[in-house]
Amino acid sequence: MKLVTFIFGEYAPRIADISRYVLPALAVLIVARCIVSMLRERYDPETWAYLYLNGNVMVPLRHWECILGRAKSVDGRVDDPSVERLHACLIRTPEGSWTVYNLGKKANTYVNGETVPVGGAAIQDADVLTLGQVSARFVDLTEQERASLLKYRHAPGRRVMPSVTLLFLTLFQAILLLQHLINDPDAGLGVIMAFAVLATVQWGYFIVLRASGQRGFEPEILALFLSSVGLSVAASKTPDDMLKQIILLLAAIGLYVFMCLWIRNLDRVKSVRLYAFIAAIGMLLVTLVLAPVDNGARSWIHIGSLTIQPSELVKVLYIYAGAATLDRLFVNRNLIFYIGFSAGCVGLLALMGDFGTALVFFVTFLVISFMRSGSFATVFLAVAGAVLGVLLVVTVKPHVVARFETWGHVWEDVDYRGYQQSRALSAAASGGLFGHGAGAGWFIGIIAAETDLVFAVLCEELGLITALCCVASLLALAGFVVKNASAGRSSYFCIAAAGAVSMMLVQLCLNVFGAMDILPFTGVTFPFVSMGGTSLLACWMLLAFVKGSDTRANASFAVVRPEHFTGGAGVDDGEDDPGDGYYDDQDGYYDEPDDGYYRGGRA
Repeated sequence: MKLVTFIFGEYAPRIADISRYVLPALAVLIVARCIVSMLRERYDPETWAYLYLNGNVMVPLRHWECILGRAKSVDGRVDDPSVERLHACLIRTPEGSWTVYNLGKKANTYVNGETVPVGGAAIQDADVLTLGQVSARFVDLTEQERASLLKYRHAPGRRVMPSVTLLFLTLFQAILLLQHLINDPDAGLGVIMAFAVLATVQWGYFIVLRASGQRGFEPEILALFLSSVGLSVAASKTPDDMLKQIILLLAAIGLYVFMCLWIRNLDRVKSVRLYAFIAAIGMLLVTLVLAPVDNGARSWIHIGSLTIQPSELVKVLYIYAGAATLDRLFVNRNLIFYIGFSAGCVGLLALMGDFGTALVFFVTFLVISFMRSGSFATVFLAVAGAVLGVLLVVTVKPHVVARFETWGHVWEDVDYRGYQQSRALSAAASGGLFGHGAGAGWFIGIIAAETDLVFAVLCEELGLITALCCVASLLALAGFVVKNASAGRSSYFCIAAAGAVSMMLVQLCLNVFGAMDILPFTGVTFPFVSMGGTSLLACWMLLAFVKGSDTRANASFAVVRPEHFTGGAGVDDGEDDPGDGYYDDQDGYYDEPDDGYYRGGRA
């Protein structure tokens, strides 16, 4: 405060007032640029092999796991009455070998005239695959052939440069810091250092990946935007404890990078899946035994001065273990085992009294189970069982009953049951569109304001516009995952990414709607924003699954790319770098050397 007063003098309050209007504009700009870049870019899926049906009909195989059959929704459609709707599936390993599995119940599948056994059969280039009465020659493409078929392109208009978006984010962080220094007399060197370290790390991350030929930083920028808002919440709540908060954030980013590198190898992922199952159940059991009861629930374990919420880390293990590759999806015992694992997690959370987190797990289970089985009947059965479970819970858990009784009636008892939410509504309304400024709110002093009711803090201090931008950031990640699903290499990446964003969205809805009394108050965190070390670690690790679903050229280091697209001279890395020999051919295509020709045959 003294430093700001020394620099700006009597103009400091005026500068703080102006910054209230600049901050939401920057928030809108950052989120909008990321959305446009993520959802607007179009690209062709990779082609890994072909099937030549009866010698003349070419069917491209564009995933590592392809279902073959007569159904319209399959990856490789063979429209013949002798072929079943789901007849066979082809699985490719990261090393390039293929295996075919029979899915048909009436007709078998053959490779070079030999019946495919239960455990599958290897298939190689030029082998003949027979489905019903249809014969198909399998053609496996080489790396050079695959690379020549890729046509990455973007929508007409100027490309959204990530470096410019990151510059806007840095300015957003600088204004947040300025507001804290002006509005909060307790803000000091710790707050300055926290924002400075975050800005330095994000630029270092960007420079290192750009130097290695990577592009597509939108998921990270959105997460950094949300984490910056979370850092502002921490500065308002505990300005003297910012060192711990920035260390946790740096650890979260480090774990994100580790997870991205780890899931690059699906064989490695599958090799430790069982250990993830065991670790998840074990952590919940330890919490049930060791955690003290706090507000009717056992959620936190205290180790000296550290407080850990294991259920947050279990979220990552649940997604990691619950997603499956296609060769496991059609084995009933694997689906049954997953259902049992999910029931164990939700049941242990219910015994702990953490029903908000149990609901997050249950909805995520519905998403993953549908993606694994494709059966609405499974989902409806699970929902019916959950309804009965909820009816049982609300009759035996007094604190859950109290929350349902308070729902929609917070103004009837503002000094007891409606104390937190009535004040949350008042604080959110008082902030208006632009807020009072970071560090200038009063609601942060209410219990759980920095965690379960953080949306009210955002509305009060930063304004409704910035708060809605935080909501839009998570919605953008969800839309990004849906967009990527059709071009994903493996079902593992698609299912894991869908499960991760589902988990984030359920948390978002419960946090925002619970704070605003639209839904019963469940006490879950706002992803990336709410204070809490284990929550922040879990959110960044879940983001790695979202990153793994990105199939754009050089956009995800969580996915191994062909050498042709690893960046450097002679490779289009997606930026307007004249030195790499690539340019925009005006028709939207980028992967064409500067040889004087446009794609499509136009000279």
